[in-house]
Amino acid sequence: MLSLEQLGWEVHTVGELDHRKLKAPHVKLRSLTKGENGDGVYSVDLRINYPNTSYMSTTELHSFEHFLLAGFKKYMPENFICVAPMGCQTGFYLVLLNEGNAQRICDVYEAILKDILTASEVPYANIRECGHFENHNLELAKDIAARLLESKSNWRQVV
Repeated sequence: MLSLEQLGWEVHTVGELDHRKLKAPHVKLRSLTKGENGDGVYSVDLRINYPNTSYMSTTELHSFEHFLLAGFKKYMPENFICVAPMGCQTGFYLVLLNEGNAQRICDVYEAILKDILTASEVPYANIRECGHFENHNLELAKDIAARLLESKSNWRQVV
C-alpha cells in the first residue's frame, strides 16, 4: 500500500482539523483504515461550503448527493462504498475501498461535476428510488457544480 504522500495527500491535513481554519471548497483525506488482509478504506471530505458560515439547503444537499452517488458508482464502481451528507450541511463524506489516490479522486469528482452541468434530471429522483423524491432541484445542483468547477484549482488547499 502506498504512503499518503505517494497518494498525493498532505499528511498535516489528514484527520480532524479545527473547522475555523478550513478553506472551502476542498477535497481532503479524512482517514485511512487498513484491513487485516491489506485492504484500505479511505474516507474523504468533499467540503463545499465554509463551516459555520454557509450551508446547503436540504434540497441542494439531497439533489447533489444523488448526483455524487450516481457519479461515483459510474466512474469508480470497483472502489465506491458510499457518499453521505455532512450533518452540518457543508459537504459530503466519500468512502472508497482500495482507492486513495488524490488526483484520481479529484479527476472523478471533476467528471461528475461536468456531468451535472449537462444533466436533464436528478438521478434516482423518483418514487421507486428515493424516500423524498419531491425534494429535488436540478438547477440548484447545477449551480453548486459550476461553483465547484470554478474553484477547482483550490480544491487541495485545505487550511
